[in-house]
Amino acid sequence: MSANVSEKSSEAILLREDSDGICTLTLNRPKQYNALSGELLTALQNTLDDISQNDDVRVVIIAANGKAFCPGHDLKEMRSSEDKAFHQELFSKCGKMMLTINQMPQPVIAQVNGIATAAGCQLVANCDLAVATEDSRFAVSGINVGLFCSTPAVPLSRNLPRKQAMQMLLTGDFISAETALHYGLLNDVVKAEELQQTSRELAEKIVAKSSLAIKLGKDMFYKQLPMDLSEAYAYAAEKMACNMDSEDAREGIDAFIEKRKPEWKGK
Repeated sequence: MSANVSEKSSEAILLREDSDGICTLTLNRPKQYNALSGELLTALQNTLDDISQNDDVRVVIIAANGKAFCPGHDLKEMRSSEDKAFHQELFSKCGKMMLTINQMPQPVIAQVNGIATAAGCQLVANCDLAVATEDSRFAVSGINVGLFCSTPAVPLSRNLPRKQAMQMLLTGDFISAETALHYGLLNDVVKAEELQQTSRELAEKIVAKSSLAIKLGKDMFYKQLPMDLSEAYAYAAEKMACNMDSEDAREGIDAFIEKRKPEWKGK
């Protein structure tokens, strides 16, 4: 099904397809290279909020139609107003959507075809996993128009080594998919014809695991990041003990010992 928000009554700007526990969200503004307009951000937010409450969805894939994945914010929309409050609301809306991706229980995979720049690169960095085609390119290019990519810097600085992140932010230069893989922005680089299959297979591997363990693990992973080492270990030990006390953990260990496939309950 498609998201309800659309630019025209006949053309949805965000497409949704659910299949076997995997939800694929497709950015659908190909003429604008899938720029993140306020309307598209709202559609993403509403859809992600809905998915967060849906236990039938186990993994989310964010894809895009057209020649580009996402060039960032819609610059024409940004220049349509001189009001600081307008820009503050737009950037806050984007930040909330990005934070939702981290906080929702389902892992989110970016399926990247073509360029991903500025807030588009932010979206890739912000997703839990990312796969891209060989000809994809990445940049945080706001500096080229006099605008430092401060909000994209948040996930970028948490995924890339500091000097590589700063070089991208200070120069606005594009990096190749292979360089992005080397930096840690991507999990895999594949041929264009293999992109959809690769991201789908990655999603299917996650669907095959315990939904409870995935939910607990994702939540733990992001919450421990800002902690110091001793605090992180204490927090992780508590979470692991809770996980160990679950039906799924007991079933998984028993199945391993008995050399059989586990039957997950999600409890």
